[in-house]
Amino acid sequence: MSTQIRWPDPYVTQALEAVTGASPLVFGLTNYITAGLNANMVLAVGASPAIGGNPAAVKPLATAAGGVWINLAAMVTDSPELLREAARAAHEAGTRWVLDPVTVGAGIPVSDDLAADLLRDTPPTAIRGNASEIIALAGGLASSKGVDSTATSEEAVPLAKVLARRTGAVVAVSGPTDYVTDGTEVVAVPGGHRWLTRVTGAGCSLGALVAAFLAPGTDPLRATVAAHAVLAEAAGRAAETARGTGTFAASVLDELSLLSGI
Repeated sequence: MSTQIRWPDPYVTQALEAVTGASPLVFGLTNYITAGLNANMVLAVGASPAIGGNPAAVKPLATAAGGVWINLAAMVTDSPELLREAARAAHEAGTRWVLDPVTVGAGIPVSDDLAADLLRDTPPTAIRGNASEIIALAGGLASSKGVDSTATSEEAVPLAKVLARRTGAVVAVSGPTDYVTDGTEVVAVPGGHRWLTRVTGAGCSLGALVAAFLAPGTDPLRATVAAHAVLAEAAGRAAETARGTGTFAASVLDELSLLSGI
């Protein structure tokens, strides 16, 4: 059984108000294709993004930030050791951080090995991925088609709970309905729109949003649920007027900024 939460539940709106009120610094390592959208979504909810893998800046930024997100697709340009360094710095500083296990379970050993190392050595506050990634990360049998899931979010919920209990992290599974769990409670977040899967970086941006919502100190389950619910609401509103996926992407940013009131 799961609880269902969506905008404008106070559970969500109060978490968003905490972000806009704090305007936290949020640091991320992600791939260059999605960095712009990630940064703009963080800005649209009132937080301040810093993105990039400059080796001299990673430790200071991960230490100073209110929240950090690490997307394994950053390995397009950044070394696995640099991602480890960011996670270590966040962990040692007590900075809440988010793992986005892109391509785990897709037959890319370097991604699988790095994810396992990060979970063991520097446990994240939250983990956000598609169903196949979460199943694989939890030790189940799953495969991905590149960065796309071959499983449904509903199928991933039991193993998401196992992963949450094992790591102590809140685990979020993306899909037509998103599911978020702390290992005991499961929250369903409906809404969104199918065009989110046609915009490069929309899923990756959820990791950035979760980091932004974690930064003010909001309870991790609540922060993760709220980030998903705010994006789902913005996407649903954007789809009402967008002509196609291009205008939809821009409209999602518009709607996020309108929800946050920045």
